[in-house]
Amino acid sequence: MDSKQKILIVGDVNGKFSAFFARIENVNKKTGPFDLVLCVGSFFGPCPELTVLEEFKAGRKSVAIPVYILGPVDEASAKNFSALTEGDICQNLSYLGKRGIFSTSSGLKIAYVSGLEVEGSSASGKVPDWKFTKEDAVAVRDSCFASKSNMGDYRGVDLLLTSQWPAHVKEDVRNGSKAVAWLADAVKPRYHVCGLNGEYYEPPPYRSKTDKNTQMELATRFIGLGEFANPEKKKNIYALNVTPVEKMRIIELIQKTTDETPSPYTELNLSEDGNAAKEDRGNQYFYDMNNSYDDNRGQKRRSQGNRGISGNQNDQKRQRPTFDQEKCWFCLSSGSIEKHLIIAVGEHFYLALAKGPVNETHILILSITHIQNASLLSPEQWAELNKFKLALTQFFKDREETIFLYERNYKTGHLQINAIGVDNNVAWKIKHVLEDKSEEHGIKLETMPKPASPSELPQKTPYFVAELPDETIMFTKQMKNFPLHFGREIICADNLLNCEEKIDWRQCNLDRDEEDTMAKRFRESYKPYDFTL
Repeated sequence: MDSKQKILIVGDVNGKFSAFFARIENVNKKTGPFDLVLCVGSFFGPCPELTVLEEFKAGRKSVAIPVYILGPVDEASAKNFSALTEGDICQNLSYLGKRGIFSTSSGLKIAYVSGLEVEGSSASGKVPDWKFTKEDAVAVRDSCFASKSNMGDYRGVDLLLTSQWPAHVKEDVRNGSKAVAWLADAVKPRYHVCGLNGEYYEPPPYRSKTDKNTQMELATRFIGLGEFANPEKKKNIYALNVTPVEKMRIIELIQKTTDETPSPYTELNLSEDGNAAKEDRGNQYFYDMNNSYDDNRGQKRRSQGNRGISGNQNDQKRQRPTFDQEKCWFCLSSGSIEKHLIIAVGEHFYLALAKGPVNETHILILSITHIQNASLLSPEQWAELNKFKLALTQFFKDREETIFLYERNYKTGHLQINAIGVDNNVAWKIKHVLEDKSEEHGIKLETMPKPASPSELPQKTPYFVAELPDETIMFTKQMKNFPLHFGREIICADNLLNCEEKIDWRQCNLDRDEEDTMAKRFRESYKPYDFTL
């Protein structure tokens, strides 16, 4: 069954029921069938054709497609809603209500808020039926997040419908709502559609930054629609063919277009509860911005502070480290990624040929979105990571090789796991080489069984983890002066791959044509094991 939903969205109907129902029936016959119609802005208007609506209520006429409307936007139209509760007005015509989440049978999620934002404090008295408060916006935000199983799992919603336009979306926007802007920024809809302002406005899509609720930079397309049947013929009907966000692949969600703009709400000062305050955008899911993973620099700062060296206040005010995903080598949505190295792409992870590989089958398992390390993965991400490991294990096994896997969560901003095949005849030496190199560098290794979940990995601390052929895990959290090429030192040792000249990847970089040839060769040989195809 096709999960796509074909939708019509209509601007302010303003009570022109005869023309409205005739138009959607005509459009449905010519370019449909459509699954549903969504109406934003004012549906009844100041002078609605109530006698026409009575024809539909009495069953003498029928609505061609299910139509869903928002609530009143002023005192006059509120009178037409006074006898209505959420639900059917007549067959195929339904009132969504003041606020909430509406899910279709195919899984499409539509968040909505009716009316205009109340001015001043909502605690100052009774709120009219055609007004909404910051608390209403927060309630919708909470409903959107209610189904996410883990911090960072949120993918956004398919549509956000509001009567009122958000503040800041356009320089000269009239009657813009700060609460609507905050809600759009928080729930990250793929489409945000509004009415009321009597104009059609569709700027390029904007991309929101990651936050503690989502690891993905999600794009939103804002659409302001004109009044239905307006004499200036401003666009007032919009057709969409939408796959529910929960059924989309992550690579589709984060794929960027050339005309994107930054979020118009970047400077919006609203806190978690929707009130005016500076929001802390440093609290990222994938990285603890409050901790420094560089033990040497940390020790240096402490010793300088103890000695009272001038400039120590600048050290104390040192900016928190941040990761620019646009410049990250490994984020799949980054402009810096070298796509010719990519082997396979799943929902949460992808495979790529290593840069400066130790051999032709030196592969990296990388998170598609910006995640610091494997200990932060959700159960779904952890499951797919293991699926990639099993596929690579079988790939190397059929080549009479044993897979060696390691992760260094130290002085790196993006989760990356090295996977390298070692000839079965020498694979037993991996543990001995690992122990010898550890002793050489003064590193104390610990052993543990293969972890069943991310929580069994070292939490909130830098670490190095190696997975041995017998599924034993050897790891260390002793990262002071830890050699960055430690994993490559092991695999390149003379009694394993015997290529110590390749310990530093920069010394064995290949040109673009060599990389392209090597990646194509691996991609072809890996095809029988690629579960993403």
